[in-house]
Amino acid sequence: MVETSLRVAGIDCGTNSIRLVIADVDNTGMHVVYPKRLDVVRLGEGVDKNHYFLPEALNRTFAVCREYAEIIASYHTDVIRFIATSASRDAQNRQEFEQGIHDILGIKPEIISGDQEAQLSFLGATSLLESKKDLHTPLLVVDLGGGSTELVLSGTGTHQHDVQSAISLNIGCVRMSERYQLSSAPSAPSAEQLHDAISDIDQQLQYAVEKLPLHTVQGIIGVSGTVTTTSLISMGEHAYSREKVDGITVDIMQAERACSLIESFTQKDMENYPVIHPARRDVVIGGVVIWSRLLHLMTELTKNNEYPVTSYVASENGVVEGAILDTANLHF
Repeated sequence: MVETSLRVAGIDCGTNSIRLVIADVDNTGMHVVYPKRLDVVRLGEGVDKNHYFLPEALNRTFAVCREYAEIIASYHTDVIRFIATSASRDAQNRQEFEQGIHDILGIKPEIISGDQEAQLSFLGATSLLESKKDLHTPLLVVDLGGGSTELVLSGTGTHQHDVQSAISLNIGCVRMSERYQLSSAPSAPSAEQLHDAISDIDQQLQYAVEKLPLHTVQGIIGVSGTVTTTSLISMGEHAYSREKVDGITVDIMQAERACSLIESFTQKDMENYPVIHPARRDVVIGGVVIWSRLLHLMTELTKNNEYPVTSYVASENGVVEGAILDTANLHF
């Protein structure tokens, strides 16, 4: 148990976006002192095709990290934990990235495996369980990122905070959008493009079915900008609000209708939905195709269960919160 307080700056650098949270952790839990800041830097631009960080993508990321360094210094943090995920695993020139981050923040970024990413995402997402008494276990935590999607299955009962099994799939909103040109500009993706993307995604999901007992799932927690954006649109919201979306329960049928709507959008259509961040507009369709296929799969797999999956919980907490909690556990 944590008996003293530790101030941790957590940074999660993914394929599409980078996040900063600063929090104090003690024996009563995590207390955020600098609320989550999210910047879309598209570090993984072109990585799926070229396996290489573009200079402009590195420069965008480094520019934001310089701002983070000033914020972190002003909060007198004890520890900085920098987590890098899918794109950094795939890039052949990741040493340039590592050196740049070290020069700016004085630490080497941790380029973690898919399994490690799944563990941290689970730790962050399940931090809201105490306020969601209606969630049945085992739980499936889904972290739908830019380059990969992590699926993590919890234990049951008193072991609901433990990971039973996990898998990382190479499907993400940036990877799918680039691979199948789902950017929706100037027109919506064609039926053929969507069909090809769905075939790829379904193949990955079938692999997950073979590796994880997904048919036993009784509740889902969804993490990521794709999940929260889709959830807000399904609720009829026009502006993004962390307060409104964090921890809400969303009906899967409503979410699937929202996904279908987004899949039909052109870039012009998206301008009428400010809930979709401008920097997400060219990758959101890739994300919602993954999310809709996963929701459809889980509905089918569990439809005859005692507690069939008909809804999910959207969470703002993921890898960065998990990294903060894990860092505190390592220090005490």
